[in-house]
Amino acid sequence: MKIVLDAMGGDFAPAVNVEAAVRTAREFGYEIVMVGRQEVIRPLLVQYNTANLTLPIVHAPEVIEMSDHPATAVKTKKNSSMVVGMEILKRGDADAFVTMGNTGGALATALFHLGRIPGIHRPALSTLYPTTTGWCLILDIGANSDCKPEYLLQFALMGSLYSEKVLGIAKPRVALVSNGEEETKGSVLVQEVHQLLKQAPINFIGNAEGRHIPTGFADVYVTDGFTGNVIIKLSEGMSSMVKQMLREEVMRTAPGKVGGLLIQDAIRRMGKRTDYEEIGGAPLLGVDGVVIIGHGRSNARAVRSALRVAANTVDKRVVDAIEQGLARLPQIKKVSAIESA
Repeated sequence: MKIVLDAMGGDFAPAVNVEAAVRTAREFGYEIVMVGRQEVIRPLLVQYNTANLTLPIVHAPEVIEMSDHPATAVKTKKNSSMVVGMEILKRGDADAFVTMGNTGGALATALFHLGRIPGIHRPALSTLYPTTTGWCLILDIGANSDCKPEYLLQFALMGSLYSEKVLGIAKPRVALVSNGEEETKGSVLVQEVHQLLKQAPINFIGNAEGRHIPTGFADVYVTDGFTGNVIIKLSEGMSSMVKQMLREEVMRTAPGKVGGLLIQDAIRRMGKRTDYEEIGGAPLLGVDGVVIIGHGRSNARAVRSALRVAANTVDKRVVDAIEQGLARLPQIKKVSAIESA
């Protein structure tokens, strides 16, 4: 297994990426190719015992920063760690690419250098989302703000296959995000997609409202990139607000402080159940190669998890599974929302 790691991607790069590369190579025997500024990476690497580990460094002097415009940066920073790393994957000199860097940059770089899987209209950004029963997959979360019904049909297929192959869920339950459970609810787009998903070779269980997502109602939630991004950003804001309010209320009175001490273990356990570090990253589905994108705030443990996700995605041949799954979709008859009413 040979995985390219964007050593310069993320808020705490390159230190956490180098640490994760060493730990992952030692634990699983992977070859981790670190792409980035050699003069910065090498001094970090020599701090570790790398005997019998394969950890080559490929020099890339430029970095696509979080503040850069993705499409412009990909074209102007051709020697960036993201572009150079993606080219290694394109040449077939590696099995997967992992980055904690600029998400839009990763999407643009993958499209420019890898292209889409034949037959895929648009790639989808996905993320794993914590629920009361574990985790679910949501896609798209930002790659495609304006969608056609056939895009969401393909998102559903790709999400279902990924959940089955990598997450190990037999017959993943797929739901369509809407403003009501009835199939007549939602925008014209949602209603048309609902009819397509009823015919698709997946375990489609119907519409889901926003309130269903954290409950474990489904394993895969399909939506357009605009709605998906709002869901994720709202959830992040709510999480921060709840933590802040809880902290303020606990510290407000002496009994509250005592109570806070008593529930520390419970809060810690709850934190583990929603810990993104265990997940590491999620795939950019639909591009012609394995690309895993992690959170910008990732620490070494999260980067290690992302590298494991990349390896599992390669092992389970998800790209091939999507190609094969697409062959069954053209036979589906498109039914408009007006016809189904």
